[in-house]
Amino acid sequence: MLIGILQTGHAPDALRPSHGDYPDLFQRLLRDRDLDFRTWAVVDGEFPQGPHAAEGWLITGSRHGAYEDHPWIPPLEQLIRDIHAANVPLVGVCFGHQIVAQALGGRVEKFPGGWSVGRTEYDWNGERLALNAWHQDQVTQRPEGATVLASSPFCENAALLYGDRILTVQAHPEFPNGFVAEMIEKRGRGLVPDPLLDAAKASLDAPLDDARLADRIARFFHERTAA
Repeated sequence: MLIGILQTGHAPDALRPSHGDYPDLFQRLLRDRDLDFRTWAVVDGEFPQGPHAAEGWLITGSRHGAYEDHPWIPPLEQLIRDIHAANVPLVGVCFGHQIVAQALGGRVEKFPGGWSVGRTEYDWNGERLALNAWHQDQVTQRPEGATVLASSPFCENAALLYGDRILTVQAHPEFPNGFVAEMIEKRGRGLVPDPLLDAAKASLDAPLDDARLADRIARFFHERTAA
């Protein structure tokens, strides 16, 4: 199954030599699950021909805000609406989670409660999943028809399901602890309050449920085909 990765940002320059760029992180997360990948760097103006250029779509994270004025955001929102209308499966992560909500009528804002960084536990329909987070923006108003799949005390809309074809997640299952450790020191200092970074650093040895969520994402793709 061909998954089109819609790349909406680049990993920090200091992290790319050791970890690669965002599409590399997702391909490692979802490896050995019968998925093939092609990347379109929409952040650089590279777009697919339409919603059927891939059998499923994945929108990455980004340092940009969904509400910011960038020339690639309006066409990305239109592509999301086209994918939705075409019933092609779509997964969005962090910025991807937010831009899908915005494109379909929701609201994304810089959360007044501040940042969520590092290992975070989410209530996923009664099941606890621990995933790495790195965000200040949140979906503060869900689009009509969006169902909450996961939440935390800090993030009400932590995972959303739109019908049976769109799944979005605020956390970063593609961020292993080693990546977060470097993000803390090479990007976080001076941007995120030190107490949050120190707490995130202290939890780097705790286990994560990335593989469980990766299984769910792969199953979501495989169980849905374009109508």
